[in-house]
Amino acid sequence: MRIKVIADVHGDLDVVLREAAACDVLLLLGDLINVIDYSNAGGILAEVYGSDTVRAWSEMRAAGRFDESRALLREASRGREQEMRELMFKRIDENTREFCEQVPENVVVTYGNVDVPDLVRKYLPSTVRFFEADVIELDGARFGFVGGGLPKVGIPGEVALDAYAARVATLGPVDVLCAHVPPAVDDLTFDVVADYNEPGSAALLEYINEHQPTHMYYGHVHQPRVGETTIGSTAVRNIGAHYRSTGRAWDHSV
Repeated sequence: MRIKVIADVHGDLDVVLREAAACDVLLLLGDLINVIDYSNAGGILAEVYGSDTVRAWSEMRAAGRFDESRALLREASRGREQEMRELMFKRIDENTREFCEQVPENVVVTYGNVDVPDLVRKYLPSTVRFFEADVIELDGARFGFVGGGLPKVGIPGEVALDAYAARVATLGPVDVLCAHVPPAVDDLTFDVVADYNEPGSAALLEYINEHQPTHMYYGHVHQPRVGETTIGSTAVRNIGAHYRSTGRAWDHSV
């Protein structure tokens, strides 16, 4: 069985269709839609607030000026708060529907921090497997999935730390661990372009140390200091960064 893994496609449905057609099973580990593209200040956020505002917002966040970045968006929506909220949700809903309705049935999906899990569940075809925390067997191996991001800005795709740890604990031993976020290892969580650490999961790190799956796949950190490493005997790889650098899914079967 040929199994491929990808994450952080951010609206690139073409790569999902192409990679799914080239394998038996494609594992899609979250961040399906494009809320913001830091490389060009594009995405849904720019459609709502404008590219100039989003560019300034992203520069503030990269500099660690999070209070100022939030104030900037408040000022940009002053007097139009309800309109802007409704427009933002409308575009997220539309983008999720346009993406999810075309996902082929040989794709296994979990969600990332920018996704709204209820919308993903609503729009995926019934033939597509969607997991928040579950285990499936593929080609004689157990694959465990943990969906969602970790607390950062308070959006629907983020999962509280205790709830996330509970999801990890439900898996039991697996051969391949799949999540959207990395384990809590500084080299894996640090984004060299944004110049800060994204949230990493202590629960995932504890799981790896205890169960030593053969592989752990994740995404979320787009420009990591380290994109692959080993923890004990577990090969740990950021397949979202692999997609961003190559335009392709990672081939687990090789």
